Amino acid sequence: MLSRFERMVAWRYLRSKKAEGFVSVIAGFSFAGIMLGVATLIIVMSVMNGFRAELFNRILGLNGHMNIYSQSGPLYDYDYIKSQVEATPGIEIIVPIIEGQALVSRGGSASGVLVRAMTWKDFTNRKILRDSITQGKLEDFTGATVAIGDVLAQKLRIRPGDKITLTSPQVKSTPFGSMPRQRSYTVALTYDVGMYEYNSGFIFMPLEAAQKFFQFDGAVTALEVFLKDPDELPVVRKAVSMKIEGQAGVYDWRDMNASFFNALQVERNVMFLILTLIILVAAFNIISSMIMLVKDKGQDIAILRTMGASRGNMMRIFMLTGASIGIVGTLVGAALGIAFAVNIESIRQFLEGLTGTELFAEEIYFLSQLPAEIDWHEVVAVIGMAFTLSVLATLYPAWRAARMDPVEALRYE
Repeated sequence: MLSRFERMVAWRYLRSKKAEGFVSVIAGFSFAGIMLGVATLIIVMSVMNGFRAELFNRILGLNGHMNIYSQSGPLYDYDYIKSQVEATPGIEIIVPIIEGQALVSRGGSASGVLVRAMTWKDFTNRKILRDSITQGKLEDFTGATVAIGDVLAQKLRIRPGDKITLTSPQVKSTPFGSMPRQRSYTVALTYDVGMYEYNSGFIFMPLEAAQKFFQFDGAVTALEVFLKDPDELPVVRKAVSMKIEGQAGVYDWRDMNASFFNALQVERNVMFLILTLIILVAAFNIISSMIMLVKDKGQDIAILRTMGASRGNMMRIFMLTGASIGIVGTLVGAALGIAFAVNIESIRQFLEGLTGTELFAEEIYFLSQLPAEIDWHEVVAVIGMAFTLSVLATLYPAWRAARMDPVEALRYE
């Protein structure tokens, strides 16, 4: 435990005097460095966590955890396969879908899209779609209708009730040769799921209408499988693969997005290492400021030693002096980082309004809002690391102060 005498001397050394102004300046930079390093690390890690969680939730909200598909074209016997696997433990729901590329056009404007079809019941059961409708009514999503994203609707200047033309890459034979298949559809509703990729490049269509458009008479392209617990995916996938072996293939969201999430994880780890260097540099500043303080206080150390202070007293005094800079800087930085992360979207909007520039482009980052998710285990780890570096940075200067010979120190004063 630290004695009252040690705390008093350490506090006096922390207070600046004109003669020790340069030492105080270095200590101030050390404090600022640790504060900004901790705050920046918490903010960046929270944003990276938010990106990963948002993308994960939205991708899995719009796509199944697993897909069952035919290895030889359309899946015709999907009802039989569905009945085989739907009783597998861990499966929540199985949704027949059709996916295909198409060209959407209206009034001279055109854009490539991915058409995804499902029944009206499955569409309404998908919470992320049901809750993201911006215009139109869910009840109108039947027959020859489609649902399109807000970005695509703005690009083509479309509102619910307007007509669009879809062109399939499949061709049909006519007296004039092979012609692409085209059909007109009414826009039933528009949606905003918070991901630019889906808002600009996806069109949802009732299953029966898609079967006619893609000429999948009584067939689908895949069965989407949603699990009760995503963590059970390896076990459930193995069980499903064994049940339908030889009839269809299975792939899951990891196969489709593995490289994307691995890239996010690598970027997150690299950012953690880079930003940790800020705290490390600030810790080196503590070392330099404490070495200068020990040199400046050489006479004081000698006098205290001759008055009965032990080497242990001197070591604890200078450790407390240096560690106080790092500990206070860490606590202030943690509070600043947490407050910034909690309000990061409001801060972004304020800065965009102030500067008139776009700081977060939807088409680049895939999300319409800047996400942040604070992982309290990470926050504790960052604070603990900063505390540890702050204490370790004081060991050598404190050891030098404790080893100082009082006679030699007074001789040259």
